[in-house]
Amino acid sequence: MTAGEMNGAGGSVVRRILLGSQLRRLRESRGITREAAGYSIRASESKISRMELGRVSFKARDIEDLLTLYGVTEETERGALLGLAREANLAGWWHSFGDVLPGWFQTYIGLEAAASLIRVYEVQFVHGLLQTEEYAHAVVSRGMPGASRAEIDRRVALRLERQKVLVSERAPHFHVILDEAALRRPYGDRAVMRGQLKHLIEVSEHPGVTLQVMPFSFGGHAGESGSFTMLSFPESDLSDVVYLEQLTGALYLDKREEVAQYAAVMEKLAKDSPDPAESRDLLRGLLQLS
Repeated sequence: MTAGEMNGAGGSVVRRILLGSQLRRLRESRGITREAAGYSIRASESKISRMELGRVSFKARDIEDLLTLYGVTEETERGALLGLAREANLAGWWHSFGDVLPGWFQTYIGLEAAASLIRVYEVQFVHGLLQTEEYAHAVVSRGMPGASRAEIDRRVALRLERQKVLVSERAPHFHVILDEAALRRPYGDRAVMRGQLKHLIEVSEHPGVTLQVMPFSFGGHAGESGSFTMLSFPESDLSDVVYLEQLTGALYLDKREEVAQYAAVMEKLAKDSPDPAESRDLLRGLLQLS
């Protein structure tokens, strides 16, 4: 799959979320409960909830029945929404990695591939989009001590495939702030860490990447709640999403007030961290010490 196709497949996740939000808006405007909507398509209230959150694929018959229930009879509007449903059901390239990819992370990869701006604060290790193959192998091996070599290789291949989003035709701007702890914590041997630091220096020169380092010398800072990712999309009616990864799942926050708090933290971290040029010098200093 080409980089452009990968971005398009990622867009299917966004379309699913867009369609879900429009269905919710239509239902609420008619004063129809989720239970009643579910009954109309021979499904449960929880399925309507999952559809409105964009977490399941859509059957054309279900969409047609819901649109009828919601009073959407004009053919142009119905056609547009049904077309959106067809596009939303496109499978992403990552589905071929389903054997090693948890379902909750598939949604994130789709959103990551569709984003126009990705903002990240990372404290544990170098972010996956910036990892070298050797560093990624060390990270995955450490995190999955009982996994087979084949499974580890599959997970590393998935991580490297994700990185193509940064060189796709519609590549997002990627703003990453790495805590110095992430750069000093060794994964792999000395050669692996040196290779990773060199890669960060190189990628920091890319016009689509803004890389900053929050140094130990600054002391306590705004990122006290830990790592997070913020995703923004070119679609004006899709709100920003904050992604918080956990051990067995993830949280997706899109309420305006919650997203605003994370945006303020990211802004403060960017202001308090050395600028990209100074951060590059910090990386070079760490490379000399390694």
